[in-house]
Amino acid sequence: MTSSLPGYSSHFGIENIPFGIGSSTSHSEPQGVTRLEDNVIFLADLNDILQDIPDLPSSTFTQSTLNAFAALPKSVHEDVRSKLQAALKDSSSLPKNAVEPIASVTMHLPVDCGDFSDFSCSFDHVQNASEAMTGTRSHPPAFFYQPIGYAGRCSSLDVSGTPQNRPIGTYWTVGAIVGKPLPRKERLLARDAGEHIFGFVLVNDWSSRDIQALEMNPLGPLNGKNLGTNVSPWVVTSDALKAFRKPSIARRESVKIPKHLSDSGNEALDITLQVHLSSETDRKSSSIACKSNSAYMYWTLEQCLSQQALAGCGLRTGDIVATGTVSGSGEDQHGCLMEFMKQGATPPRGYLEDGEVVTLDGYCGEGVGFGECVGTLLPAKPFDHLL
Repeated sequence: MTSSLPGYSSHFGIENIPFGIGSSTSHSEPQGVTRLEDNVIFLADLNDILQDIPDLPSSTFTQSTLNAFAALPKSVHEDVRSKLQAALKDSSSLPKNAVEPIASVTMHLPVDCGDFSDFSCSFDHVQNASEAMTGTRSHPPAFFYQPIGYAGRCSSLDVSGTPQNRPIGTYWTVGAIVGKPLPRKERLLARDAGEHIFGFVLVNDWSSRDIQALEMNPLGPLNGKNLGTNVSPWVVTSDALKAFRKPSIARRESVKIPKHLSDSGNEALDITLQVHLSSETDRKSSSIACKSNSAYMYWTLEQCLSQQALAGCGLRTGDIVATGTVSGSGEDQHGCLMEFMKQGATPPRGYLEDGEVVTLDGYCGEGVGFGECVGTLLPAKPFDHLL
């Protein structure tokens, strides 16, 4: 859990209405919240406003995760959001104890996650990473035929603001949280996958590149990727992002893809993303390490969700599926520091130092954004005393 700071109020206008889990001195138990600008609204205090919504149990927002709410039908999510938008237009009508400034609120992981999978959806990233590691630009053989990914782990998922101990290397990604579950051994078409997505978050999946390079062949990374993953505390709903869908900017290949992955071609999310680096003692003096956009992705999160379910594993409420590193074609659009480490080139900087802070943010426009996802690199934690 982490204390929230003011800022990013423009990300949380009446057009957004995200959902999260928060607590405070006057709301000591973690529970469901939403945010308007720099105010947090505790939803369990709004029973009079929400009580007439069909199929919304009265205890939904008293729970310590959003799983029960996420699993409800999309129509319930839409009704709750509409009711809140109407009520928040005149916030003076809200119970006084329901509204607190964000600086007084501690945010927690929004869902209890049972499975976390990370994909590799950026063609520019796989090309840049290959050049950094081998000196040659190439891509995995299956890249244009299907989303490729690996099963991650949930034990080291942390809310934004939770520090991480070295080892290091880092990248950003956008993640989808499963709402409506999919039973075991059932399949899912990409065009129907949106019905199973509760909302979206920013994800900072920390990587130890030296460890990863040693261990990943042939089975993939283990300790190189399980150090920690920071997740932004506010889940932005699919409804809030409807106005920010567009065709992918990625260069398309004339490759016939499997039928289950077919979609309209206009489903890419248009999220402007930035990575800021700063010191632990001076967050205000930050430098922008990267600017990118989620529309650069070759595959959508709906396609990733369809591919995830293809072998019959099923989907559970709270599962997270992420895009992998979000990179563009420009030199200022690298989504991870490794992409700057091209052989024979001088990078603008090295990997992260102890005490550096990585802040990801994502903004769509018209009052809709994700706020920040923050992680601080701490020194390695020795275990010599155990040997």
